Amino acid sequence: MNRLKTTLLAVATSTLLPMTHSATDKPSESIELDLSQTSEAISPFIYGQFIEHMGRCIYGGIWAEMLEDRKFYFPITEDYDPYKSLQDTAYPVVGASPWEILGSASGVSMVREDSFVGEFTPKVSAGSGFRQNDLATIEDMDYDGYIWLQNAGAERSVVKVTFSTGGNSESSTFTVPEGAYQKFPYTFNAKEETLKASLAVEVLSGEAFVGTLSIMPANNVRGMRADTLELLKELDAPIYRWPGGNFVSGYNWRDGIGDRDRRPPRKNPAWTGVEHNDFGTDEFIDFCREINTEPTIAANTGFGDAYSAAQWVEYCNANGDTIGGQWRVDNGNYEPYNVKYWCVGNEMWGPWQLGFMQLEQYVLKHNEVASAMLDADKDLVLIGVGAVDQINADYDPNQAKAEKLWSVGMMEGSADYMHLISEHFYSGETPWTDAQELEPIEHVVLMRDQIRRISSEHRRLQPEIEELNGKTMYIAMDEWNYWDRQYEYGELGCVYDLKDALGTVVALHEFYRQSDLIKIANYAQTVNVIGCIKTSKTEAEFATTGIVLKLYRAEWQPIPVEVPVDAYGHLDVAASKSEDGKTLTVSIVNPTEEAASFDFSIEGMKLPKEAKVWTITGPDHRSHNAPGAERQVDAVESTAKITKGLKAPALSSVLYRIEL
Repeated sequence: MNRLKTTLLAVATSTLLPMTHSATDKPSESIELDLSQTSEAISPFIYGQFIEHMGRCIYGGIWAEMLEDRKFYFPITEDYDPYKSLQDTAYPVVGASPWEILGSASGVSMVREDSFVGEFTPKVSAGSGFRQNDLATIEDMDYDGYIWLQNAGAERSVVKVTFSTGGNSESSTFTVPEGAYQKFPYTFNAKEETLKASLAVEVLSGEAFVGTLSIMPANNVRGMRADTLELLKELDAPIYRWPGGNFVSGYNWRDGIGDRDRRPPRKNPAWTGVEHNDFGTDEFIDFCREINTEPTIAANTGFGDAYSAAQWVEYCNANGDTIGGQWRVDNGNYEPYNVKYWCVGNEMWGPWQLGFMQLEQYVLKHNEVASAMLDADKDLVLIGVGAVDQINADYDPNQAKAEKLWSVGMMEGSADYMHLISEHFYSGETPWTDAQELEPIEHVVLMRDQIRRISSEHRRLQPEIEELNGKTMYIAMDEWNYWDRQYEYGELGCVYDLKDALGTVVALHEFYRQSDLIKIANYAQTVNVIGCIKTSKTEAEFATTGIVLKLYRAEWQPIPVEVPVDAYGHLDVAASKSEDGKTLTVSIVNPTEEAASFDFSIEGMKLPKEAKVWTITGPDHRSHNAPGAERQVDAVESTAKITKGLKAPALSSVLYRIEL
C-alpha cells in the first residue's frame, strides 16, 4: 500500500483517458445492445480479495482471539497506559502493555532467561497478578481459553483466572505441579453483554511463570470468528492475497509456523501494533479452504532472500523429501497445499518499503528469487512487482536519467521470470494527498479513471517492449480501493458510504471493459482496514462496498457485451451475458440527484416482459452500514417490466438480470 507520494512521470492524460462529460452534456436516452458484440471473458479472479497483517484486518477481524498481546511482547509495568493512537475512537491502537497490574507491583517482573515465548515471561508472586480490560462479551455466550503455567519457586503455586462481565464473574483455580510448563484450559459463560469485560490472573500462593494465555468465543471455527466467516462465505471471493502488502517485506514466514503458543511475537514491521504470529501459513490455508477460495502468497523480496522464498514454496507445495516440506509434515499437515499463485515481492519501488531497491538492482533480485521459487515448483504462477507510473527520481538517478518507468524496466528485464505484473492504486482522501471530499458525480469516477490510466499505459507501452516478443503481460491489480483518512475501525479502518458503493460498481464496470488485459484484481483489505466488511468486537457487517462486491460476484455474467463508453453523461452503463447466451445482465450507476430512465432494446430479439432487478441506494450519499445496526444501504431485489425501459433512481446502482 502506498504511504508516501513518489515522483510520477509526466504524461499527457489526454492520450490516456476518454473524453469526460460535463454536467451539461445530454446523455443518451436509450440502451441498445447487440449481443454479438462481445469482449474477452471476464476472469473470475477480478473478484479477488487481499488481507494484510495490519490494524484489525486479521487480529480483531478474522481471528477470534480476544486478548491483546497475549504473549507479552510489551513488558508489564506499573504505568498502565496501553492506547497510543486513535484514543478517541471505539478501537484505539495498543502501543504498550494492555495488562494492568493487580496487587503489589513488586510482585510482577519480566524474566528474560528461558522465556516461554518471545523476549520475556511474566513472573508473578503471591498477592499479585494482572488483568486485561475492555473485552467484549455476548450474553450467555461461552468463552474458551487456557493458560500456560510453571512454578517459579520451590513450592507449588496456586493460580486463579477470573473472567468478569460487569457485576458477574467466574473463576478457575489451578494448582501447578512440579516440572515443565503445563497448559490449563478453562471455559466461562458471559452472564451479560458488555464492552467492559476483563480477564485476570492472580497468584494465590507461591510464584508462577505465566507463559501465555488465550480466550475466544466458543463458537470460533479453529480460531476464526464465526460471524466474519459467514460474511466472507457470502462474499464468495475466488482468490485471496496474503500476508501483505508492506508487511511482507519485513515478515519471516518461519515465525508463523509450528506450535501457535510458541511462535514469537514481533513488532509489526510496517504498521502499528504487535504481530502475534497466531495466523501464519497453515492458518491462511485453513482459512482459504474454509471459505472455498484460491490462496495467493506474497514472498518477501524486501529483507527476504531467494532461499527463504523457495523454502516457503517447499513448505506449501513439496513432499517430505525437502526441508520445508518436512516442516509442514512435522506440523501435522501431511498433504501439500499446492499454492499456485505467488507474488514476488510488494511495491519494491517505494521508499516506504523495507529493503526497497533501485530498478536495475531489483530486476536482478526478482530474477534470482523467482528462479529459486520455480526451481522449488515449476508450475507456479508468479506475479512481479509493477508500477506503470513510477520513476523514483529521489533515490534512483539511473532510472530518472533513462526515464524508465518501473513496469517497463521490469518487463524488459524480468519478462521470463513472471507471468503477470502487479499494479496498485487507491483513490479518495488518501493520506499522502491534499484531496478533500468530492461530490458523488466526481467521486464515483476516481477508481474508474485509475483503471483506465493504468490499462491505457500498458496498452501503449507493451507493444514497444521487445522482450515480450509480442505477447501480452497480463495485469494483476492486486491492490485497489477507496482510501479515506477518517478511521473508525482501528488503523486505516475508514467508513464506506453510498457514494463509495456506487464508485465500486463503476470500477467493476471498468474491469469488465479491460477483461482482455486485467486478469486478477484484489480488493484491499477485506476486513476493517479499508475493508468491505466491518466488525465490532462481537458483530460483523458488510460495508456498502461489500454489498456491491457480493452482488456482482453472484449475479454478473462473464461475457462483456459492448456498450458505448461514456455515452450516458454522468451515468455509467455496462452489460454482460452468460456463456450460453441465455442470461443478460445490465448495470446502471446513477450518481446524480435525479432519476434516470432509458428505452431498452436488444438487436434482433424480443424482450421478455419482466426481469429481476437489484437496487443499491440509501437515504443520501453518506449513508453507510455498521455492525449491530440496521443497514442503511443494501441490495434490494424486485422485479421490473423492462418492456417499459430501464430505470435508475437518483444516487443508485441498479443491476438487471434478464432471462432471454
